Amino acid sequence: MSLRVANCSGFYGDRLSASRELVLGGPIDVLTGDYLAEITLLILAREKARDLARGYARTFVRQVEDVLETCLERGIRIVSNAGGLNPAACGDAIAAVAARLGLSPRIAVVEGDDLLARLGELRAQGEPLAHAVTGAPFESLEAPVLCASAYLGAWPIVAALEAGADIVVTGRVTDSALTLAPAMWHHRWRADDWDRLAGGIVAGHLIECGTQVTGGNYCFWNEVPRLAAMGFPIAEIEADGRFTITKHPGTGGAVTRDTVIAQLVYEIGAPAYLTPDVTAHFDAVSVEELGPDRVRVSGARGTPPPATLKVSAHHGAGFRNHVDVVVGGAGGRGQVAGPSRAAWDAVGGRHRFQEARAERFVDLSSAAPRSRASRSATAMRARSGARSAAPLSSWHSPACRASPSPDRPRVRRRVEARGRPRWRAAR
Repeated sequence: MSLRVANCSGFYGDRLSASRELVLGGPIDVLTGDYLAEITLLILAREKARDLARGYARTFVRQVEDVLETCLERGIRIVSNAGGLNPAACGDAIAAVAARLGLSPRIAVVEGDDLLARLGELRAQGEPLAHAVTGAPFESLEAPVLCASAYLGAWPIVAALEAGADIVVTGRVTDSALTLAPAMWHHRWRADDWDRLAGGIVAGHLIECGTQVTGGNYCFWNEVPRLAAMGFPIAEIEADGRFTITKHPGTGGAVTRDTVIAQLVYEIGAPAYLTPDVTAHFDAVSVEELGPDRVRVSGARGTPPPATLKVSAHHGAGFRNHVDVVVGGAGGRGQVAGPSRAAWDAVGGRHRFQEARAERFVDLSSAAPRSRASRSATAMRARSGARSAAPLSSWHSPACRASPSPDRPRVRRRVEARGRPRWRAAR
């Protein structure tokens, strides 16, 4: 029997109503939510620096509140990386919401990905933490690291589900692990079921960005119906690793062979897609359109994963920003000078910045002017941008054998759960 995994978020700030749309719009078994782009971790790090109780995706708590009672009634499990840099606080926030609603879900919190406090220890153990692209040594960083997270895999989530968790909140795990883990748990896949695990990775990759696979990442947008209200995706995963991508009937967007392929090749790099659980070979995948809004994906092939985990770190290296000002009506060319001066004055002047730039654009999207008066009525857009000597930047290292410290369990049960969680140490 297939497992229906739905994803209600492709980024922090995605449509709030998506959880209700998926839970109330038709049958699903698991509700996932992906909130963590690399820049999101930086945003959460700055939030946590101001308030130690923050550092997680607060919109997730609101989405859970909307559907928690229904999910518990229907046995729908919830799995999300919304814990960000503070999964424990996120778990506490959900527990508080549940208590206010008179509900008692079993909540599991997955920890162990946060390496900020362990960077010195890892360096002392000989981990180079070299930059994944440039190869630059970690010592070349001139500014302090604000956050550092290892990308964990699916096994701690599997352990939490096996322990009876209704809701699993993680920090930084791979996006596709949010889908792979429920499939591993439901179908009882082994750690060396490489082809099945690869199928779960491909399914997770396709739905992790929300509505991108239902038309949002398809370049021929004019072919996508109701683009502004695209339905969020569902992966119906079978025991052998094959799956079907679909969405609830009556929702906007489209699931076609083309929309699925457009998302399949999104952000993968080489066809051998590396994860902590399996190396999934995307060049072996077949995509077949079964009917309206139903696309079957099969043929995924897997081989063992690499021995190391990717680490993403953010460090202080400056500020960069830009301001756009749109001015319409007659005399637009002259009018943009005023807002541009005001923007520079507000930040202390252009001289304060290492780099400063101002540009003006003319918007001629309307009909071509036919008179001198109409020529002076074009809309103008002015952009002012600057970079200081200390921008904020990211550092990615592929060469860290990261694992949770022995005194910090990877899975922590927030509310009493059935059984004892089992978990696999990071490779």
